Amino acid sequence: MRVVLQIGEFAPEIQARLDTEFRCVNLADLEREPGLAIAVSAIVTRSNQDVPEDVVRRLPALEIIATCGVGYDLIPRALAASRGIVVTNTPGVLNAAVAELCIGSLLALLRRLPQADRFVREGRWTAAGFPLATSLAGKHVGIVGMGRIGKEIACRLEMFGVALAYHGRTDQQLAWRYEADLPALARDSDILVVVAPGGADTRHLIDARVLDALGPDGYLVNVARGSLVDEQALLAALERGGIAGAALDVFDNEPDIDPRFFALPNVLLTPHLGSATHETRAAMAQLMLDNVRSWFRSGRALTPVEPD
Repeated sequence: MRVVLQIGEFAPEIQARLDTEFRCVNLADLEREPGLAIAVSAIVTRSNQDVPEDVVRRLPALEIIATCGVGYDLIPRALAASRGIVVTNTPGVLNAAVAELCIGSLLALLRRLPQADRFVREGRWTAAGFPLATSLAGKHVGIVGMGRIGKEIACRLEMFGVALAYHGRTDQQLAWRYEADLPALARDSDILVVVAPGGADTRHLIDARVLDALGPDGYLVNVARGSLVDEQALLAALERGGIAGAALDVFDNEPDIDPRFFALPNVLLTPHLGSATHETRAAMAQLMLDNVRSWFRSGRALTPVEPD
């Protein structure tokens, strides 16, 4: 039975599958039994878990790092490439779930659904009507990052009668307008949706300049990575009314997020729920397992991350 280093927790049914096929060890096991390191041939992890470089260096037999998620910015890919270690992720199977959450969060933010729920539960409806909110129809929406998930979000948003534009590394010649200048996209948008990959190249892509361009009537939605947004600049903009509001599913240092967010009435906060449905997580875990199985059986991974 192959020894697999597991970084992060999985649902019980997924863990049962892993334990049936592999001998799963964790980082604490490696500390207690240093000799285990020479036997580890795979790492299975989740995309929100850091895979430390020093750990990878300690595993001479490591062949594959398989993450359960689309993001791979927390995996030391340069080191893996130099060692001939394949890195895999789970693209495609979570697109719909993340797009659903994005649309749901945006509607909840604009129509103030959490506040409306509390308004009814607290019995205030009998004394007054709930304040008017903001409509999505007719808005200008800018999407930052037009990969698989960005396209899913754009297709769903079209049904609401919005005007769409996008920013990314290249003009993909899509049906929607491409804007090479990010602040210009923000300036032209009522809503800015962030769905670009994480990593050093996109760190703080949404900075004070972009937020200022979005302006006091603009809304920000982030379903990508917390690192893409300069949180201090975002908090300052939200506190002073520099933007109208934000829906955030990802944060720096999650789950220990900055407590200043809790006091803001113009923010919708969710605990990194993008792929968090039973169906999606099962499909992601299956693809992660299938990548590891395929590699050990045939020397080929199903969904390898392409080298930079």
